[in-house]
Amino acid sequence: MTVSREAHLVELVDTLGEPTGAATVDEAHRVPGRLHRAFSVFLRDPSGRVLLQQRAAIKTRFPLRWANTCCGHPLPGEAPATAAARRLVEEVGVHGVDLTETGVYSYYAEDPSTGRVEYEYDHVLVGDVSADLALLLDPAEVAAVRWVSIEELTASLNEDPRSYAPWLQGVTGSLIRHLEARPRPADDAPEPPSGR
Repeated sequence: MTVSREAHLVELVDTLGEPTGAATVDEAHRVPGRLHRAFSVFLRDPSGRVLLQQRAAIKTRFPLRWANTCCGHPLPGEAPATAAARRLVEEVGVHGVDLTETGVYSYYAEDPSTGRVEYEYDHVLVGDVSADLALLLDPAEVAAVRWVSIEELTASLNEDPRSYAPWLQGVTGSLIRHLEARPRPADDAPEPPSGR
């Protein structure tokens, strides 16, 4: 018998991300919410587009809202990147992606449609994938997917925020800051003096 995801344990944390205990997914997301560790993953293709997923209609929090590629919760004591790699396989059927953490985004959001809350210490991760990436979507998790440029996503988040999960603006900001801080490729660097 499969255990409901709502019965899985999550790691409770303080505002600095230090572990303070454990609770079930269900307990952590009931009002008033309990701060817990989570992760949000973006997959990027070679042109810099990111893969968004529309959350399945049966989700207990923010169903049918668009969000980043994959979200979830590490088990107590589990590294966020390890849990994220597992959830990428489970939600969208993607294996073997190297993930880099871009930062942490803490937030609180109430879902008026379900009465549940998100109160998360959210590790944001990014992984680069090939243009011909094959996906295998779990319909219990994902209603649809689409690729968008960062510019399109930012504009749409500002124009129509209610179509998106409430954490998407914050985790997108973490991704943008990470990408802007990366060193430029060598071929963009200025040429050294010729020595003449």
